[in-house]
Amino acid sequence: MTNRRPMTEDRRPSQTEDRRPRILLTGPPRSGKTTVVQKVVARFAGKATGFYTREVREQGERVGFEIVTLEGKAAWLSHVGFAGPYRVGKYGVDLENLHRVGLPALEWRPEVDLVVVDEIGKMECLSPRFVKAMERLWAVDVPLLLTVAEKGGGYMRQVKEKPGAALITVTPANRDELPERILGLLRTMENPG
Repeated sequence: MTNRRPMTEDRRPSQTEDRRPRILLTGPPRSGKTTVVQKVVARFAGKATGFYTREVREQGERVGFEIVTLEGKAAWLSHVGFAGPYRVGKYGVDLENLHRVGLPALEWRPEVDLVVVDEIGKMECLSPRFVKAMERLWAVDVPLLLTVAEKGGGYMRQVKEKPGAALITVTPANRDELPERILGLLRTMENPG
């Protein structure tokens, strides 16, 4: 029987579990998840692809979020001024930009050594195409470094419950040491023994 409990940073998969690194960072907003991901990517020796979500402020006030691919493409994911049917709180969500810019960055290619998704959150999960892309990635033999909202149901909860997932909570107390620990975990899980 497969162990359905999420892995913590203190537990490695057993010999019968999937050995591909599946590292999920969670924590409250502003805990430093994106910063940890960016530091890991900057020091990662292989080829990484994917995207992160960047907060955009105007005159000190948050007005929305952009999708930024690791290749440098950017597009609005959400904005307080966006109208339309897709909303999370005060933000209108532009799923077309997610599909146009974010999803191509999640296409696995043989030369890719790590896929990064920052984040699996309420806005992204409005898109069934995003969820399908995540499920395809989970099935590919490539390490994943993901951030997932601390709170929320649906796909956000499902991904945290996947077998073999190393679920790490980012806090102000551990965020500075996490990049090195994650790089070590990626190396260890790729080369078990």
